[in-house]
Amino acid sequence: MDKRYLFISDQHLGLQTKEIEDKKERKLVAFLKFAEENCDELFMLGDLFDYWFEYKRVYQKGYFRTLTALQDVSEKGIKIHYFIGNHDFLHKDFFTKEIGAQVYYDSIDIKLNNKSFFIGHGDGLVKKDYGYKVLKAVLRNKFTQWLYTWIHPDIGVALASNASKSSREYTKKKNYGELDGMLEAAKQKIDQGFDYVIFGHSHERAFLNYKNGRYINLGSWIEAPCYGKFDSNGFEIVDWS
Repeated sequence: MDKRYLFISDQHLGLQTKEIEDKKERKLVAFLKFAEENCDELFMLGDLFDYWFEYKRVYQKGYFRTLTALQDVSEKGIKIHYFIGNHDFLHKDFFTKEIGAQVYYDSIDIKLNNKSFFIGHGDGLVKKDYGYKVLKAVLRNKFTQWLYTWIHPDIGVALASNASKSSREYTKKKNYGELDGMLEAAKQKIDQGFDYVIFGHSHERAFLNYKNGRYINLGSWIEAPCYGKFDSNGFEIVDWS
């Protein structure tokens, strides 16, 4: 019997005003309750938070409902695949130990219902964006992260928030070409034999056929929340209102 899979990406919790964030988080929690009854595995493709910096004994307040809802999904026996996005400054073991999620730092290839999937956040695929590649290497460096943990959480989280917003402004000014290089990367993967390539990151929703495969981008929850659904009927993108 085919399994049911759900996919979401780029919620960026913490980006906007408290009023907007409260509404967005309630929509997300409602979706997670929906996922409890309507999927066997959940894929979260990165940037759940607009910034996340996890200390050894401290985690950011303001997301209690989301974290609790994720734990409820996991306790229902649903496997959570959690991808680290470019706004996830530092994850340690909270999502694995407390929630029970499988955490990925890079794209993966996986078989779902006998179809071949290549899945990831999608960042780092722009060949000429050397500045971002250097920044990513620094932010993911274990020694750099260890040094950062010595900063008081109130200051560290504030710095992470400001860095996230600066990164967004930097990205807006760039013109990388067609879907920031992700479509090109997707075509290459389909040429290698993948049936589906799924990314987030660009905030540009896409569902494109290429040869015998499909490139899918889940957009973001900032303006138009949606989710991907894959089961015996194939793949579709569904609005979540």
